[in-house]
Amino acid sequence: MSGRKIKWGIMGPGNISHKFASDLVQSENAELVAVASRTEGKADAFASEFNIARAYNSYDEFVQDNEIEIVYIGTLHPQHKECVLHCLNAGKAVLCEKPFTMNAEEAEELIQVARENNTFLMEAMWTRYLPAVIQARKWIAEGKIGEINMLTANFGFNVGWAPESRLLDKKLGGGAMLDAGIYPISFASMIFGKQPTNIKSSAHIGQTGVDERFSAIFEYEDGKTAILNSSVRLTLSNDAYIYGSDGYIHMPNFLAGEAAYLHGSGSEMEEFKDDRKVNGYLFEAEEAMNCLREGRIESSIMPLDETYDIMNTMDTLRKQWDLEYE
Repeated sequence: MSGRKIKWGIMGPGNISHKFASDLVQSENAELVAVASRTEGKADAFASEFNIARAYNSYDEFVQDNEIEIVYIGTLHPQHKECVLHCLNAGKAVLCEKPFTMNAEEAEELIQVARENNTFLMEAMWTRYLPAVIQARKWIAEGKIGEINMLTANFGFNVGWAPESRLLDKKLGGGAMLDAGIYPISFASMIFGKQPTNIKSSAHIGQTGVDERFSAIFEYEDGKTAILNSSVRLTLSNDAYIYGSDGYIHMPNFLAGEAAYLHGSGSEMEEFKDDRKVNGYLFEAEEAMNCLREGRIESSIMPLDETYDIMNTMDTLRKQWDLEYE
């Protein structure tokens, strides 16, 4: 969908922001006008790489840039709340990288401020906007696999023993769930359209005090279940299976949404393959820009109430593991 160009700023020019910017500069609907970092030299280097007009070493100066309409926040997890509030209070729309916040209490605060300020806010759960995921949801809506009864989803990788890594540093919000496990948890929320009524889980807490891996069974009404696994110290298959009364859908490497396979009753089989030329972050950016053009302050694909509910579910999991962040 095309329309007037939306002017973007990026807060936190790290690895995920590089991927996002690489996609955004390929959009005819977007213009990347500013970047900010508190680390000397990082914003300048990022601006040079992506031909961005202005680089800031101060978040205060960044949010006062009148040309910026919406900010993509790619800072570390514990900084999300502060950065989002900074932008919302300056009247900037926000697309905040997952996990939205460190806990449900922080999420609730941000959502309240966004609604009070009548300002757009959305969690950057990029998988929801990928063509293969949209196709899978279309098959489900069309009743191609009947009533959904069970789901399995895994996302895990092995960062190795690197206690200095962000992924294993408790002070930086490390651990499997916030960085990787949020994908299968959010996927289950999307497919079932609600949170579980009961959760059974187990986690391995490593030497640095974070969850290095976990497994969870989500139980819903009518006996429906989701079986989820995640890790940052163990390589997993990263596939998702959605099982219905009349067949199932297989999504290999589901969070990247490269393909979806429909296995209907009998010998029926359909496949969808995505040959996109971008990383995939562009689709969430396009959704955010469409919302701004239409005057909406949140996305119906990733509603703020659902973002809060997902954070609440993750709080429940951490409570079962006695895992608390400062």
